[in-house]
Formats: sequence, C-alpha cells, structure tokens
Amino acid sequence: MKARTLSCGAACAFVFLLAAGVVSNAQETAKTIEHNTPAFVSKARDLGSEESSKQVTIHMWLKLHNEDALRELVRQQYDESSPNYHVWLTRDEFNEQFAPTAREVATVRNFLEAHNLRVVSVGERNLYVKAEGTIADAQHAFHVQVHRFELRGEIHRANTSDPVIEGPAGAHVSRVGGLTDYGFKPHNVRPTDPETGQPFAPVPLSAVPNGAFFSANCFGPPEAIVFSVDGSAPTATYEGNVYGAAITNTALGTLPPCGYQPSEVQTAYNLNGLYEVGLTGTGQTVVIVDAFGSPTIGVDASAFSEFYGLAPLNLTVYQPEGKPGFNAGWATETSLDVEWAHSVAPGAKIALVEAFTNSFDDLDAAILYAVDNHLGNVISNSYGAPESELGGVPFTPLDDILLLAAGKGISVNYSSGDDGDFSFVEGFTDVSYPASSVYATGVGGTSLALNPDNTIYFQTGWGNNETRIATYTDAYGYNPPIIPPLELGFVYGAGGGTSAVYAKPVFQAKLPGTSRLVPDIAYLADPFTGVEFFCTGSSCFGVPSSGIFISTVGGTSLACPMFSGLWAIANQKAGHPLGQAAALVYGLPPGAVTDVVPVGSYLDVFGIINPGTLSGPTFLNAYQLAAPIETPTPFYSALYNGTSTRWYVLSFGTDSSLFTAPGWDDVTGVGTPNGLKFVKAIAKE
Repeated sequence: MKARTLSCGAACAFVFLLAAGVVSNAQETAKTIEHNTPAFVSKARDLGSEESSKQVTIHMWLKLHNEDALRELVRQQYDESSPNYHVWLTRDEFNEQFAPTAREVATVRNFLEAHNLRVVSVGERNLYVKAEGTIADAQHAFHVQVHRFELRGEIHRANTSDPVIEGPAGAHVSRVGGLTDYGFKPHNVRPTDPETGQPFAPVPLSAVPNGAFFSANCFGPPEAIVFSVDGSAPTATYEGNVYGAAITNTALGTLPPCGYQPSEVQTAYNLNGLYEVGLTGTGQTVVIVDAFGSPTIGVDASAFSEFYGLAPLNLTVYQPEGKPGFNAGWATETSLDVEWAHSVAPGAKIALVEAFTNSFDDLDAAILYAVDNHLGNVISNSYGAPESELGGVPFTPLDDILLLAAGKGISVNYSSGDDGDFSFVEGFTDVSYPASSVYATGVGGTSLALNPDNTIYFQTGWGNNETRIATYTDAYGYNPPIIPPLELGFVYGAGGGTSAVYAKPVFQAKLPGTSRLVPDIAYLADPFTGVEFFCTGSSCFGVPSSGIFISTVGGTSLACPMFSGLWAIANQKAGHPLGQAAALVYGLPPGAVTDVVPVGSYLDVFGIINPGTLSGPTFLNAYQLAAPIETPTPFYSALYNGTSTRWYVLSFGTDSSLFTAPGWDDVTGVGTPNGLKFVKAIAKE
C-alpha cells in the first residue's frame, strides 16, 4: 500500500474550516428540499389523501461537507498518475473533513422533536437522523400533502410537492425520506409458465438423495414438428433448434426446462483455474445487502454448499435496525445472492446485511452501515428502480454513500435490471438506478449454453421473446396449430442504456456520447439458462413446509453476486482493496474479458402454415416467429414445449431495443470476466 498523502490540492484547502462549523451559520429561513418529490406521481393515478393517523418513519439525510473536494479526491484515487492513487480514506479523515457535525445533527434533531416526530437513531457518520410519527405530523413539519397513488396496479403513498423545512435545520438537509413508501425491487426472475405467468413448481430436496436436479443441456438437436387437428388442414410445420427438456419430463437430473449447478458454471467461466492456484476469496468478505432477508438463509445456504461440495459456508447476518419482517420475493433474492456469491468465491466470508424494509432509506442505511463498518471490500446489491420514477437529481443520499465507499476502496455493485430498456413497463426507455450511478458498478446479463464438457457452446446478451405456435393436445392426441402464431413478444432481458441523470464518468471516456452508460460488465442472468438454488418452502415458494426445495432462477440478481464473488477474489490476488470495479474494467488487455456478441443460428426456427384455404401455405422465417423485434442483430431461437402440450418459439438475444455488439454494449458492458486472466489483469500481474 502506498504511503498516505491525501494531497487533494487547493480543493481541500478550506475543508477544515467547514468541519469546524462555519456551515452552521445558517440563516433561519424556510428551505425547500428540491427534487424530493417522487417523479412517478406525475403519471400515477391520484387516489386522494393518505390516512393522517398512519405511522411513518422519516429519515432526514444531512449534507456532506465540501462534497466537491471529496469528489476531486476520489477522482485522484482512481488516477494512476496521482500521488493519491489507491490511497483510501480512513474513518477519521472522513469525519474530520467531510462528515456532518454533531451540532448539525442536534439542529435537525431539535426540528424533528419540535414537530412531534420522535427521534429513534442517528446514522453512521452523522449522515441521517431517523424519527417516527404520524402522516399528520409529517405533513405539518414539511408543509406537504401525502396522497395515495396507483402505479401499474400497485398502491403507493407519496408527497405531492417538495418538503419545506423552516428554521436552521433546512441548511443541513439534503433529502427527506419516508414521505413515500415507493422502494427498490429485487431483480431476480424465475422461469415461468407462459400460460399462467407463474414460476414453475419447485422440487423438494428430499426427492433426490444424490445427484443433480435440472438438465444442464439447455439446447437439444433440431427437430421438425407437425401440428394439426386430425392430420388435415389447418396444419403447421415448424423446424429448428429445441430448447430444454420436455415439460413432461420427470427424470431427476434432467428436469425441465434447464438449470446449472455450481460446478458447471465454474467450468464455463474458467473459475477452476483460480481455485487451482489458491484464489478462492480467502481473507476477503463479500457483503450482500438485501431487504427483509430470509428467516432460513443459514440452513438453506449451508445445505446448498454441502450438497454441491463447496467449502463450508462462513456467513454472518447483520440486522442493524432490528429483525425485519418477511417477504417471499426478497427471501428468494437473499438465497440467490448468498448461494451464488459463495459458488464463485467459496473461500470468502459472506456478510449479509438485512435492511428493515425495501424502502430507499432502509436500504441506503444498510449500505451506509456496511461501508462505515468496512464489512468487506465489495458490496453486492441486486435491486433497483427506474431513474425516471425517482425524484433526486442526482439521487442523494445514496450517491453520497457510494462516493464515500469509492473513497474507502470499496466496490458497490448493482444489478442492471430485468426489464430491458423499460419501454414495455413505462412506454419509454430508461435505466435502473443505482446501477446508473457513476460511483456504482452496473452488472448486466447474458444467456449461456454449454457443451457436454460444460465449456461454453454459446453466450449472448440476455433478452427473450416468446411466440405461441400450438395450443393444447386435443382428446385425440393432436396439437392444433395457432394460425397466425400469437406474438407474446418481449418477456424479460438485462437492463441497460443511457442515463438521463449522470454525465459520462472518466472511466467511460472512450465510449460514445456524453452520459453515463449502463452496464459496465456482465455475467449469467437469463432464467431460461439459469441456476439451481435452495430455499425452505415457507420462505421462498409459498409452500407450508419447513423442508428445503430446489428451483431455478436468474435475473441480473444472479449476475451481480457472481461478479461480486469474483471481485473479492481479485482483491485477494491484489493484496489490497481495489476500489470501484467500474473504474478498472475498461481497457483491460486481450483475454481478460470475453466480448459478448450477437449469436445466430442457421437452425433458428422457421415454419410453414397451411390454413386449408385458397390462399395456400405461408412460409414464416425466424424473424417473423420471434416478432416483434426492435433490433436487426442476429439472435438464437428454439422450439419450446413450455406449457403442458403447448408449444412456443423462444428467442435469445432479443433484449427490447438493446443489443449486444463487438466491444462495449448496453446489455453486457465490456463482456464477461475470463477467470484467472481477468483477476491477473485487474491485479496488474
């Protein structure tokens, strides 16, 4: 480690004056906290006033001191020509130069208590004051109205205008949290029944005392299939690649549709070469932050580790705000995160920080807890929200926390999302925050097909479309065709694109445009080529059982903990904290990352339909059978026996308007890490 100099130049010259309390000389006037109204209220349906007696938890986040100087210092910490390169901030240095003061905290506390809001805690580094009270108290304190809104079928509360703080406290506050209950959502996706939209049923662990569960052969040899009513018109013949095992297959080890276990993924991504030279994450800790957590995570993840022959799990659970409630979606997220960070870095410790809820404030506070206590050099977060539905520009206070993390040499990684460019959700393109922050590392996703020896057969950017081509088998054993085929369209895919909030960071200087681009790097995410995970039935699957079940899962929630595990190994190899991963993954030598490019097939599904009318047969090419497709790049399509006896055409590499391309792209970033070569390049060996 280099000797500490902290010579950030003239930008830091006045820092100590700020820390001494000069900023406390605030005029006692009303202060509007701008950009503190959730942007979604402008497009959601207003349902009227929220019940005034409801209890709320308020976080008043305090401003950093001399933030411009801190940003300049962090810039230098990632500039190899600077004497401050990789000279990381200590707790005392941050407190002395950049943290809010005890006097400022007292001013904010006095404001809250004067408005009948009971203070319950003060956050690490004095960055927030947390209080509780009623909606009525909050409305009075901040001169706002809080209403209920319907957004895409969900009900959320939110303030209808920016809060106003009277008196000296306003000068110290960057954001008022808790007026809205809109929060981050996990980015995990399980493969679903195309008919019902519900995930396939899990399999009890007790069903298989030995061996694997789901098929690792996600793609089979091509077939020609004829659909008809009674052997005569109307008929349809389709030919091409086949995806997954038959939906009716019940043979253990080949269960449909498909799913990989740790050894298969380790081989595919050249991780065994790391393990052979002792690089397993030993001496490192992967920090995982999730809302709610899972009540059975210790039992489930230990069983997963033992079953697949991984090193014993070393897991510590932190609940900084007390024991959280229960949420099955976040229990799935927690199981996925812990099990697959451990699968990639089996020698690393895992610190799981369970936020009290999925609110912005609780998850931000959990990140701050992990950063302030330096639980590890990498923090994995598999959740987000569309930039356009948030309120801050930029998004404080989390950006302040991410800035602090970058200054301490910690990489905070976020999944890039599972809704592609968001156009199917919002009607316009968008990116997921916090993956879009310039102080975060955004992790995108791929689809993965393996050879029999578990090496990569093909890999492309994750994006799936579905088209239904045949309905249920009738009483006589025939599969009637659907004429014309029913275009179900985009199902899901990795998030990415151009931020509307952040300017281009230095590490993306060679990329086009003037804005932050998402993602930075990628790993496996497609649930149709997903992985196996373990979870107690009552925790993840809505099964009233204390037994452990197995299912498959994907989403960029899978890619992020996998990459975070690898980043822990890179820190192990370097022997010191490497800092923000995004600042280091661009411009690596050849071979360090695998460039993910479009993948097509001459066996993509095509068809001939004969409606039995005078119009005669019609030929359907692969593009027509994967429509609607927004980009002209090649893709891979396959016949899919998705629901009982229904058939579909399933495409891979069709990610809304996003697409893979040589070099950086908005689905996979610079590509996927290539095992030992990646780690050596990052560690500069």
